[in-house]
Amino acid sequence: MKTTTNPRRLITVPFSKTLCGVDFYINTGRSEEIRGVLTENPLFRTDFFEFFFLSRARGVLLLGSRRIELHDGMLLLLSPHQQQRWLVDETELDYTFLIFREDFMRTFLADKFFVYRLLYCYQTDTPPWFDAGPEAFAEYLRLLGKIKAELRAPTSDSYNLIVSVLYYLLVTLNRDYAAAYGLPVTLPRNNHAFRFKALLEEHIREVQRVEEYASMMRVSRVTLNRAVMEQFGVTAVHLLKQRLLEAVKNDLLFEGHSVSQLAEAYGFSDPSHLMRFFKQQTGRTCSAWREDYRHGIPE
Repeated sequence: MKTTTNPRRLITVPFSKTLCGVDFYINTGRSEEIRGVLTENPLFRTDFFEFFFLSRARGVLLLGSRRIELHDGMLLLLSPHQQQRWLVDETELDYTFLIFREDFMRTFLADKFFVYRLLYCYQTDTPPWFDAGPEAFAEYLRLLGKIKAELRAPTSDSYNLIVSVLYYLLVTLNRDYAAAYGLPVTLPRNNHAFRFKALLEEHIREVQRVEEYASMMRVSRVTLNRAVMEQFGVTAVHLLKQRLLEAVKNDLLFEGHSVSQLAEAYGFSDPSHLMRFFKQQTGRTCSAWREDYRHGIPE
């Protein structure tokens, strides 16, 4: 997880099998094993999933445009490519971590939309964390212990066993996350909703109309909207607007772009249209929201 670059700029930290000491794109361990890594770079993002099972925690995580107050018994479920800034004293944190790249599971799982089925992955409406009771927390750590044991002494079938345990853990977390936030957990009738989420991650900067995504998927807008509503309980337009808003917020905070530059980058015909969209979604102007964020005023 270590990298070397200009500490004053946002950097990307890639998963390194060599530095993590494992042969797979996955690792788990205790906080003391990686102490210092969260604050080594003031502002960074990774190309892998990062889960933190926090037994003891104080401080703040600035995740994209979110301000997350850390506390005991919390599970942080971070998706790749999100800007992170940890305002913590790492010696005061006690946690178990799990990191893995999405492609770690692809040989084993034929479902290429699996991570998009997980309600906590690439989520914008609900927080990327939830609280767990003692029994659930202990079960998570037990499963992580099984993964760690295989990583320490791998055999010919370790990959299959690790992926099996990881799959079970991720689905269990999904159920508990859904229960924490009252989200629907329904069997998918098709992949339309999940493919839509995947396409949003890939194309949100240049495509901001549901009709265009439906065209990419070769389905009608009605079919796409119905699939998204059944799967996530919100409309396709709502999902798109929230993802667009998150992208604009991140660029406002971390890329230093003006409203005019953002309007051009995201295909708005005029900066006033972007400003109108932003105020409709947040109730504040771009500049007011940015100042509030910098002064720690919650959304």
